[in-house]
Amino acid sequence: MGNSGLKQHYETAKKTGVLKLSERKLEEFPPNLSALAPLLRTLDLSHNIFTKVPGDIRNFTLLKHLNLSYNKLTVLPEQIGALHKLESLNASENHIQTVASSLSKLLHLKQVNLSGNHIVDFPLAFCNLKHLDVLDLSRNKLTTIPDNVSQLYTIELNLNQNQISFISEKLAECSRLKTLRLEENCLQLNSIPKQVLENSKITNLALEGNLFEAKQLSDLEGYESYMERYTAVKKKLF
Repeated sequence: MGNSGLKQHYETAKKTGVLKLSERKLEEFPPNLSALAPLLRTLDLSHNIFTKVPGDIRNFTLLKHLNLSYNKLTVLPEQIGALHKLESLNASENHIQTVASSLSKLLHLKQVNLSGNHIVDFPLAFCNLKHLDVLDLSRNKLTTIPDNVSQLYTIELNLNQNQISFISEKLAECSRLKTLRLEENCLQLNSIPKQVLENSKITNLALEGNLFEAKQLSDLEGYESYMERYTAVKKKLF
């Protein structure tokens, strides 16, 4: 995109607070973008070839929606933690390995999509965010769900297509968790904690494609309690 094309987008963004620069083959933040920092509420830089997010991102403090999906990022940097109004963050389909701890400051986050990355350790930065509804970590390289995950407030947690073989029983303590997706992982039948079935608020547990047949779940202690919750929710839908 030439400078004239960018200029037109910038002029529109000044009026709307929305800037979409997706599919532009951009390798770095375009010139003069920082001038829009006091104005933008939505910034879409998806489908480009960024390898890093510049430190200047910290100045976009009015942002509510940030889309960095389909780039070549390897980290989510500390500076994103300065975007205190952020409600949705999409950094899916990158090469992200680490998530900065500063993201724990994003108290207004509602939706986070980090699917299709290279994350190995569960990103505990998203714990204690009381408005977080959906956290998508599918298609990463996670191997465990650690004890500290009990502090997650998300309603839906998507962990499909990872390499998870261990689930902490503390997962049952997640106070808002209703949907847990664990399809196509490395779970044995005895890896499913009794507490998750018996004492959690989970009403939709997706476990297809693990190292056991789904019908074997019914043999586990606590399964009847899970089915009672599942059935109660289904009845409300009809």
